Amino acid sequence: MNTQQPQSNDESLKYAVLVDRRPSLTRDLPYGPADLQWVTNTSTLVYGSRDAILIDTFTTTAQNERLVEWVASFDRNLVRIYSTHGHGDHFFGIGQLLHRFKDATAVATSGTVRQAKKHASPEMLTAFWGMLFPGEIPSPLQVPTVMDSPVLELHGHELQIIPMGFTDTEDTTAVWVPSLSLLVGGDVVYNHTHPYLAETTQLSRDNWRSALEQLSRLGARTVVAGHKHTDYADDPTDIAETLSYLEDFDVLREATTTCAELYAALLDKHPNRANPGSAWAAARAAHAV
Repeated sequence: MNTQQPQSNDESLKYAVLVDRRPSLTRDLPYGPADLQWVTNTSTLVYGSRDAILIDTFTTTAQNERLVEWVASFDRNLVRIYSTHGHGDHFFGIGQLLHRFKDATAVATSGTVRQAKKHASPEMLTAFWGMLFPGEIPSPLQVPTVMDSPVLELHGHELQIIPMGFTDTEDTTAVWVPSLSLLVGGDVVYNHTHPYLAETTQLSRDNWRSALEQLSRLGARTVVAGHKHTDYADDPTDIAETLSYLEDFDVLREATTTCAELYAALLDKHPNRANPGSAWAAARAAHAV
């Protein structure tokens, strides 16, 4: 677990990022760098003198227990928990947080809520999450409710929800905090980590590239990726590097004919990115046997 120091670009709002490591969702790699076979999740707390908003939670009960204690350490009134999209590793901790912070509500866009309900379904829990993390997924799970505005307010400042469409999954979003020049990218932006492409198509990757170009125009000074390498800062260059990875993937997909060839090419092109499991999953989806 890695805690980044609270940052401030504004006298009224500050933010802090908690980073926690877990096993990859893809674990049947034929080979790969052993020291990079992990992935992190990030959770971002934006806070003022009294209240706070948390963006995204973690996967397992133990991870979310650490998250609860971390949020409590700021001694703020947690008023909202926002989920950037419906993958389980970004909202499974909601119930634990609401149990501790009674005044909070958990919200998301209608698309995120729809996807979250799928990931919280008994079928998905049994066939996927429970298989990967036996006995570790919080129970019962709680999904966010649909928010009634594309803006969250905190001490007179806006946290703007930006719909991104299909990036690494359906109905993703990012959060822009203008007063901090802070972009919380969710799974639209990856930091020195192989992006999750197993659900994507050529059309959705085209949309993803457009989404990244849209985010680049914000001019953010800080960009927090949903999944990041712990050795690297929350740098705006991650937007361009994620875009470059998507372009590389499509070029290499066309240049290869098997998943093994594509996987090898991705590792050769991006040898130092964490979570090669995502590259293997993407290669198998692109060149299905």
